[in-house]
Amino acid sequence: MSNTYKLEVAGLVRELPLCPLNDKIDIAAFVMFSDVELTVACAQELIKKCPECDVILTAESKGIPLAYEMSRQLGIPYVVARKSVKLYMTDPVSVTVKSITTAAEQTLYLSQEKAEMIKGKKVLVVDDVISTGESLKALEELIARAGGIVSCKAAVLAEGDAADRDDIVYLEKLPLFFK
Repeated sequence: MSNTYKLEVAGLVRELPLCPLNDKIDIAAFVMFSDVELTVACAQELIKKCPECDVILTAESKGIPLAYEMSRQLGIPYVVARKSVKLYMTDPVSVTVKSITTAAEQTLYLSQEKAEMIKGKKVLVVDDVISTGESLKALEELIARAGGIVSCKAAVLAEGDAADRDDIVYLEKLPLFFK
């Protein structure tokens, strides 16, 4: 078995390193950070598949470059749900999440000002990879608490069983690698 997985997405090819998730499964590490060409191309293709929205929301994670680029191309704002409360955040809204790629439970926060940006708006939830869907659930809960409406949940890749979901939009499937 190779130590990489050849991914073709948005007209580009990347070799993704395989990383052990546990003693039974490896995952292909998809990281958009520093890959501007990939980020721009994926944003462009994902926008074509998503309905109209007023604002984009992502978690403080590897999805930030994608959310920014989609926001830039669409000319709409984006909001990042933070992983910790910052000094400048007033009266934050929070929700707890357990992600497949993170060892411990995390809490995501929106300041009151960012929650106001979402209130009454159609919100596009964006991430790099959807796997278990736990991060999506947390972001959906934040949107609900802020009074927004989820217009669509989108990612570049749907990993494993996520590819079978009918409530998400994605560009390509990403397999799990069983040992």
